[in-house]
Amino acid sequence: MKTQRNAELGLLAFAMILVAAYGATVEANRIGEITPTFWVPAALLSVLFLGLHLVVRFTAPYADPVLIPAVALINGLGVGFLRRLDIGDALSEKLPVPGIFAGIGGRQLAWTLGSLVLAAVLLLVVRDHKIVSRYAYTLGLVGIVLVMIPAVLPSSLSEVNGAKLWIKLGGFSIQPGEFAKLALVSFFAYYLVRKREVLSLASKRFAGIDFPRGRDLGPVVTVWLLSLLVLVFEKDLGTALLYFGLFVVTLYVATERASWLIIGLLLFFGGVYLAYLLGASVGGPFANFYDRAQVWLDPFALSNYERNGGSYQLVQSLLSLGTGGMFGSGPGAGSPRFVPEVQTDFIFAGMGEEIGLFGLSALLVVYLLIVERGLRAALNVRDSFGKLVAGGLAFTLGLQLFVILGGITGLIPLTGQTTPFLSAGGSSLMANWLLIAMLLRISNAARGPAAGGSGADRPGGPGPKKAPTQLHGAMTEVIQP
Repeated sequence: MKTQRNAELGLLAFAMILVAAYGATVEANRIGEITPTFWVPAALLSVLFLGLHLVVRFTAPYADPVLIPAVALINGLGVGFLRRLDIGDALSEKLPVPGIFAGIGGRQLAWTLGSLVLAAVLLLVVRDHKIVSRYAYTLGLVGIVLVMIPAVLPSSLSEVNGAKLWIKLGGFSIQPGEFAKLALVSFFAYYLVRKREVLSLASKRFAGIDFPRGRDLGPVVTVWLLSLLVLVFEKDLGTALLYFGLFVVTLYVATERASWLIIGLLLFFGGVYLAYLLGASVGGPFANFYDRAQVWLDPFALSNYERNGGSYQLVQSLLSLGTGGMFGSGPGAGSPRFVPEVQTDFIFAGMGEEIGLFGLSALLVVYLLIVERGLRAALNVRDSFGKLVAGGLAFTLGLQLFVILGGITGLIPLTGQTTPFLSAGGSSLMANWLLIAMLLRISNAARGPAAGGSGADRPGGPGPKKAPTQLHGAMTEVIQP
């Protein structure tokens, strides 16, 4: 079987050429000339991604060849845009053009190095994704602890823009929830593989849909309550939606029952509406969510439009996207600094002003390609644990992107999530590269020649041997004793 590693290398080279072209255009529009060092950031990124490519070539030779180039393109454009902000800040203060390793662009370049090292270590250590299932309960406990740490810390150590999602110590800060989602996906997958048959049982049929038994609703209700606690104590709708949506979709993939999706949607939106009503009447822990909902409902109201809070961020985001139009002003030719937090939460709006609707659509297609490749790995891998992990990770990436874009476009209330691989921030970048490394490992098992030779449907164990046969003309497998 072909490994397609050379195709991956070619796609990676093409992605870095695009990143270099983006950097050259930024300098031409912002400085008025292309400096002799415009290619250096793209070259440094090429070396880093080439190192990860070599690790994949020797540790996961049959992994999906599209994942690394697609993510590298987004990561490289993120570094390029952050350097564009550094150049703009320097020119506005009449300072020299900053060096390659200066400013937020330089820090993001360093975080990229650390993230790729972590991804390479995961590929070197985890040679079989089923090994992760042996530590499922430990990972579940770690995930819950990581989620709850910011909630119990004082606001001075955990709150940014009204959401308690961080751990801040001096000049260092980390968002533990980014790593928690990886641990929780593994735990959910292991738990649902073990309980799949019970959760698949139907009790009543309504409108052509089989609904589960009442006594089987316990896990969903438990995760729903935990999500509400996240909403209350961490004051962030996006994080609550991410964790609850992750569990419900993984449950649907495991049982193939649409009723779980219906129940999950009813529980979540019911809980959100209840939180909104409580915030309007009694305030307290729900007041922040109520304020964000008010901003979302009418961002242009004078009572909501404030310079240091309220709807100012959302209004500037909408104006930035509107200013960009179809084709944008060009990389480096816009004014993204009018949007607060443009380097993190609102980076999509800042880039939208300069690359326009067409550019953002192209960027979204690349994200969609990453999610699609993750789902393809979930469909092709033989063991149930791998299917749920890959499906959960791919859905997590897609849902996080939806939450971010929904917030900056006014589709849903604003959240504290960052755009994967694009926004400035080390914790988000490292966690998402670990996510990609896990997808690479699972896709290697799905595409490799041994994909059907040792089916281990029970997570953590070798499982019985399987021999291929045919059922109604389609290839399947039967278990041999």
